[in-house]
This record gives sequence, structure tokens and C-alpha cells, in this order.
Amino acid sequence: MQRTRMRTAGIAAAATLTLVLGGCSSSGSDSAGGGGDGTGTLKFWGWSPGYADAVKAFNKAHPDIKVEYQEVQPGAKGGYQKMLNAVQAGNAPCLAQVGYETLPSFAAQGALSDVSKYANGDKDDFQQAAWRSVSLGDAVYGAPVDTGPMALFYNKKVYDELDLKPPKTWAEYKTQAKKVHASDPERYISSPYLNYDYAGLSWQAGASWFGIDGDAWQVGLASKANEKVAGYWQGLADDGLISKAPMYDQSWYTGIGNGNIASVVGAVWQAGVIKGGAKDGSGDWAVAPMPQWQAGDTAVGNAGGSATAVLKGCESTKAAWTFAHWLSTDRKAYGGLVDKASLYPAAPALLDLPQLKAKDPYFGGQKIYDVFAEAAPKVNSDWTWGPVMTKTSADLDDALGKAWAGKGTFKDALRTTQDKTVRELKNQGLKVTE
Repeated sequence: MQRTRMRTAGIAAAATLTLVLGGCSSSGSDSAGGGGDGTGTLKFWGWSPGYADAVKAFNKAHPDIKVEYQEVQPGAKGGYQKMLNAVQAGNAPCLAQVGYETLPSFAAQGALSDVSKYANGDKDDFQQAAWRSVSLGDAVYGAPVDTGPMALFYNKKVYDELDLKPPKTWAEYKTQAKKVHASDPERYISSPYLNYDYAGLSWQAGASWFGIDGDAWQVGLASKANEKVAGYWQGLADDGLISKAPMYDQSWYTGIGNGNIASVVGAVWQAGVIKGGAKDGSGDWAVAPMPQWQAGDTAVGNAGGSATAVLKGCESTKAAWTFAHWLSTDRKAYGGLVDKASLYPAAPALLDLPQLKAKDPYFGGQKIYDVFAEAAPKVNSDWTWGPVMTKTSADLDDALGKAWAGKGTFKDALRTTQDKTVRELKNQGLKVTE
């Protein structure tokens, strides 16, 4: 698939196509994107651990702005639909946690407010790629919070028992998968990957899902590059080397805790998920770079990363930006987000936080963020998200779920998802090539 080269989410490069799709976005109650005197009460929906405490700290330090935080289901598990429903009903919160991958879809549906009037002066506080992830043309829709460079989380206790070292290549990882399962029929190298966790595996391999050719979207989920990634995981699944425990299910946490799931290929924030849900594994785990397709390569995938987005209908976009910027740049507040959610800052000034330099007892005293600090600059830059990711993700999960269960193939899952995505884009009036 011929692609236009973009960095991370690619939302800025997709400006024209997204505007065609959704009739642009709202500038809020103030047609100039303003928010009165920057005071007021703001509702904020999100799900990251630590957000509630950060809101309390903000409210204490900003008596003229009151933020009311409500925890909702993670985006792919219903949070995004709840937000979009609220926008349509005219009772949406001012602020919402929205992943970079989903921002183009929100923009396409006119669900965001432009805060560029207040945000542009703070542009240099954020990594350039992260800033592009919240921008569309001249509009800015929120503040970048974190990024999601990936690595290999592995059970060092199990690896040491089997005399294994962190794999350098995916071929070596497959060899280890056989040894892990042979050591105990209840042990597996890993578990099924869906939606954006799976996307990170494709991302590393340069197997782009979307691109832009002139005024048309390109859709390449079923490309040869993606077939390569799918074929690899198909092989592991066919050989019975992948656990049946769904990721983030209680059975998955149990497997992480007792060593029956020996590794997780995931983003930096996965550290917080693992620590919070599998306390029995404390001291057993470690972090290493992602395996590579070719020995000596250094490509890294990305999974996740989110923004504090300002939704349509916000009556004080100035106050909303004040909070969004503060959440992403306040050293004490963000330190708490590192502790509680293992977020990795999109603001370069925070990369020297003590929390990012500390030894982590759960990971055997390893300074795990050193691994991610080395990985972050190596994230494969040839990636963009499509404008209907909520539907694409749901269709992919359905198809991949069947493939992991042996009721279809990974290749067919990608082709089915591509076909459904193309139909949806055409239904939205967009030009599409495959």
C-alpha cells in the first residue's frame, strides 16, 4: 500500500479528509473558541488511575475553577460511546480522556471544541509528535497527556528457571514459547492481543493500517505487511502456545501473578495494569526491549497514549485548557500519574521526574523507565489512524477474537475488518483506495 509518511497519529496530515467526513468541529459556546474569564465548574470524564487525586490537587490550587471528575469505562469498553452520546444529547462534560487513535473519529463527528486560542502559546511544552496528535489544521482539541512506547514485560522468575534470556528477535520469542509451554502445560508465552494492543504489534512491523493518497483514504489492514504479522501470531496460536485467558480478564491477571503467562508485549502504561491487577507477581517481573523482526533492528511500536480533550458544548474553553495543560505539566500531579498508572509524559520537561528514575520493587528493583526512555525515540513513525476507529476497532476485536479461539484465521479477520471499514468510509462520503 502506497502511504503518505506521517508521525504517530497523523491527525494533522489528515485534516482535509476528516473535515470532509464530519463537517468539522465545534468551537464551543463561544464562536471564537473563548471561555469567558476562565472560571467555572467543569466536568471531566476519564478512567486512568490517579486522575481523581490529580483533580483534587488542581481544585485546591485553583479556587476559581472547580473540576468534577467522573470515572467511566475505558474508551473501547464503552467510554467513548458514552461521550459521543452525551455530545449528541447536549449534556457532555467539558473534558474527557480520549486516546490519540480516537481523536480523528471524534473530530469527524464534530464532537470536539477548538481551544487553539489558549493552547497555541503552550505548544512548545509538548513533544512535537504528541502535539500533532491533538491538532487538526489550525485547530487544537486538547492537551497531550502521555505516549505509549512498547517493550517486553517478562516473568524473570520463569525465564531464569528455564535458563532463558529476553529474546532479541520474534523468531527467538517463538522458540521460547515452545520451551515455556513444554515446561508446564498450564504455562504460555503470552495471551491474545486485541484492538490497540494488536495495533502496536503491526505498528512496529511497519504494517500500516491507513494512509492518504491525494484526497482519498487508503486502507491496508489486509496488506502483505499485515499478513506477515498475522501469520506469525497465527502460528503461535495454531501450535497451542498462547493462553486462552482474555487480556485484562481476571484469568489473565491470575496467569500474570502465578507465572502461567510468561510475557506481555505492551506499552509503558501496561506496567501499572500489571502491578495493580497481579500483585502476586511482585518481584518476579522485568522489562526488556521489544523483539525485532530482523536481528539488529530497533523498531518500536506504540500502543495508546491519550489527551485531555475538550468536548463540544464546553462553556469555558479557557478554563478547560487551564486544567488540561496543568494535568499534563504539573510535576507533582504527573508524578502521581506515573506512580498510579505508569503514564509516560508527553511533556519533555517531565522526563526527569524522580518517579521515572526510581527502582521499581514489583520489577525486581529494575529502573523500568530507562527501557522506555530508550524506546520512545525509536517508535516507528510511519503510522496514521483512520477516521472511524471506534467501528474499526470493534470489528477487528470481533474478528480477532474468533481467530484466537480457532474459529477463523487472522488473515480473514484483517480482510473482514478492512472490508467493513471501507464500506463505512464510503457510507460517510469519503474516497477510499485499497
